[in-house]
Amino acid sequence: MNRILFKYILTGFLKTLLIVILIFYCFGIILNLFEEIEFFKNLDKSLLLPITLTALYIPSMILKLIPFIFFISSMWFLLHLRNNKDLLSLKVFGYSNFKIFLTLALTSFVLGWLILFAINPVTSIMVKYYEQTKSTYSRDIDHLVSINKNGLWIKENLDAGFRIVSADKTRNNFLTNVSIFNLDKRYNLKEQIYSEMADVSKKNWLLNDVKIIKFEDGLTSEKTLTTYSMFSKYDYEKITSLYKNFDTMSFLDLVLDYKELQDKGYNKAYLDQNLNSMLSVPFFLFIMTALASILTMNTLKKSNNFIFIVAGLIACVVIFYFKDLSLALGQANRIPLSLAAWVPIFAVGLFCSIGILQINEK
Repeated sequence: MNRILFKYILTGFLKTLLIVILIFYCFGIILNLFEEIEFFKNLDKSLLLPITLTALYIPSMILKLIPFIFFISSMWFLLHLRNNKDLLSLKVFGYSNFKIFLTLALTSFVLGWLILFAINPVTSIMVKYYEQTKSTYSRDIDHLVSINKNGLWIKENLDAGFRIVSADKTRNNFLTNVSIFNLDKRYNLKEQIYSEMADVSKKNWLLNDVKIIKFEDGLTSEKTLTTYSMFSKYDYEKITSLYKNFDTMSFLDLVLDYKELQDKGYNKAYLDQNLNSMLSVPFFLFIMTALASILTMNTLKKSNNFIFIVAGLIACVVIFYFKDLSLALGQANRIPLSLAAWVPIFAVGLFCSIGILQINEK
């Protein structure tokens, strides 16, 4: 009997979760599709392209909202159990409030790890393809900063032409093994600059151990300098901020390539923040399921669902802004960035621990 009841609870919860995800996905498609159509309206492309890009982008957005999706799903499922008297029947067969909560919460916890290891890598690839595809059609990209397995690459538009900069590593305001290529408007190479290290803490770059090769009228000249100053539209802060999009980076990338990403120039503090944010997802899902259980299982009486919907929305908004506040405090160095991802879980978890004890007594 216990196995049948467990299967009934688990199946019902997963069906409700799937329905809520599909609802969010459809809303996301509708809202984002208009933006994509607006982007491609002056390009000779079929409607299939914006639809495809929207379909690829929305799953990543859903993952950002997944704690609130689990909260809504848990509340919806528990309200259904309570209003059709199934909650009372489950209690008759020995399923207490605590046991029902624990079944749902542990299911959410396990699904959280499944999301990190199986779904998140897929969505990160989808977002990466989405951004690469849109960038090829963008007419407003005058400047470009990219980081890949070959290091850092910068394309910069100048009054006299273009500049392309490559470097092996980016760390602590410095670029190492820097190569700079200055080209004219017709993309003819005018000058090559090589430097062992460049201080890019300011927009006035300071290069050390420099070799400059100039190409002019078919002649080549070369000179070596101890230091060389060069103005750029980029400094270290701007460079690092332009490749801070962690949506294209999966949980497995962070875990397996953490040191390599740091060597390439990704800020350690933000890597730690993103890693801890991802690690906190299963615990966040557990806590949000607990909160939904507290709000819905405090009584067996059938009631108006509208009240619980409003209460749930208010709870989601409060937790959402509390999470943003915690991250903002971390970015302002008021609290460690790694801790910022866990503060909302500790706070909501403390409240839920008291509430679970109360509903278990009913």
